[in-house]
Amino acid sequence: QNPKTSGMVRQVLAEGAAGDLQKYFGSRMEFGTAGLRAAMGAGISHMNDLTIIQTTQGFCRYLEKNFSDLKKRGVVIGFDARAHLSSGGSSKRFARLAANTFISQGVPVYLFSDITPTPFVPYTVTHLKLCAGIMVTASHNPKQDNGYKGGQQVMGGDSTPLLCSGETPPGALCPALEASAQKGHGPVGMGLVEGHKDVQRDGAPLLNINKETDLKFVHTSVHGVGHRFVQLAFKAFDLSPPFAVPEQKDPDPEFPTVKYPNPEEGKGVLTLSFALAEKDGAKIILANDPDADRLAVAEKQESGEWKVFSGNELGALLGWWMFSCWKNNNKGSCALKDVYMLSSTVSSKILRAIALKEGFHFEETLTGFKWMGNRARQLMDQGKAVLFAFEEAIG
Repeated sequence: QNPKTSGMVRQVLAEGAAGDLQKYFGSRMEFGTAGLRAAMGAGISHMNDLTIIQTTQGFCRYLEKNFSDLKKRGVVIGFDARAHLSSGGSSKRFARLAANTFISQGVPVYLFSDITPTPFVPYTVTHLKLCAGIMVTASHNPKQDNGYKGGQQVMGGDSTPLLCSGETPPGALCPALEASAQKGHGPVGMGLVEGHKDVQRDGAPLLNINKETDLKFVHTSVHGVGHRFVQLAFKAFDLSPPFAVPEQKDPDPEFPTVKYPNPEEGKGVLTLSFALAEKDGAKIILANDPDADRLAVAEKQESGEWKVFSGNELGALLGWWMFSCWKNNNKGSCALKDVYMLSSTVSSKILRAIALKEGFHFEETLTGFKWMGNRARQLMDQGKAVLFAFEEAIG
């Protein structure tokens, strides 16, 4: 029913372009460790209205089978700033379609009113005790892509249920797009950001140090959603706001200043950040990817050169910091038997070395945060304290 994608199909049919038709309908998208990702465009091989609706139908049916109280608790849906003019697709549009699909089945939906970082979705699932969350994003992929991260604790990594309705006509389950604003909950707005107050209370002993530091930071959101939230985070911890790279601070689906909007690329993505840091005398650069679930860090060395930390190095530093804070607040060794840290099999095992020295537990999981998240949840349900988990891909 989308005139732009249907027009794309009609055009290749009229031109007899069998190769393009094969690209549109040759194979279905498949779920990977990052969820569902593909270019926005026509056909079952691409991200579009139809594939979003069908995927959401499958997810809804899966949740109905696994949560008897789904229609009481509901789901949350967030989205980034991606958009694709030629196909009419955008993260916001796809999020509304997904919301409308759930609503048509009587499932309450908490739909974010504006672009949001990916981590806010799982936070909302926990905070509001919802059944599941969806984030429409392609994270750090090229500009033509979009994606669909949908999940609760999908144990064993089985995403087959999410595709079970691939042949179902969407019209029976999804009313008009405009109806999505007429039912259900939400939207979830900036009130959710108030969650930073809980973090501020936990970090209260550090606030005096933060107030007195003369350390300067530069931050780039790489044309994504992170700018506003990083500014709020610095304010919450009584730090002077970071200098924002002006060319990259506002959301822009074209990502005009970078070839790939992935801070994991290192210096190639940080060129503008280096220039701003040199101009303003900042010694540390922080860079988020477009959906703000990755963090790159660079530090200016005494030699004047910039060191970009690897994901393994950041994991070591953050793991050490989390354990140091825990030790300061938990004197004695009796609780160490219940303390855990995690990393995936492709990541450094430095946390294992620290665990052997300090006496807490370390566990390794398969690649992907769903594995670490599921294991962390299992441990917390057993009364264990999971301090930290990381993967080498700066996440």
